Amino acid sequence: MYKFGAVQKKILLIFLGGIALGLSSNPRQYFSTFRKIRKDWGKINQYNFARSIQRLSREKLIEEKILPNGSFNLILTEKGKLEARKLSLLGSSIKFKKPKHWDGKWRIVIFDIPEKDRLFRDILREHLRALQFFKLQQSVFISPYPFEKTVLEIISLYSAEPYVRVIMAVKIDNETKLKKHFFKPA
Repeated sequence: MYKFGAVQKKILLIFLGGIALGLSSNPRQYFSTFRKIRKDWGKINQYNFARSIQRLSREKLIEEKILPNGSFNLILTEKGKLEARKLSLLGSSIKFKKPKHWDGKWRIVIFDIPEKDRLFRDILREHLRALQFFKLQQSVFISPYPFEKTVLEIISLYSAEPYVRVIMAVKIDNETKLKKHFFKPA
């Protein structure tokens, strides 16, 4: 799997934001997205930007299209779009707002991922930790928060449906211990 630097992550997410900008039909959403892109774009160091563009191009995540007037466009490839979606998904899941009141359901993620896909297994664990899941066993994680939709998106993004199950439960035998972990008094 490709390891991104900070500038490369920003570039891919900004390109993804550009796609969102093009698909936006609501003027309020359009200008909100535009402001975010502009703000992030201004923070990128030009030397690092040039180096990062070269590396992203070499990895075939972006490509350069030369226009008839001599200028060029940088475009996300399909591989680049996939990587940008993965970055976007992880970023948005970390900022996921926890509900004020627990709905009384536990979200349990269990997986049995083959050794040949060890890299995905590690990535899934990283995502689950970022979502503040609690590790019950080696391949079993639990959370009281409604992250199941995000987890299902991650599973789909990596085409790992055969290996991962997401369960919602209303009772678990060590619930008192889990409640202490998740609902610590402020």
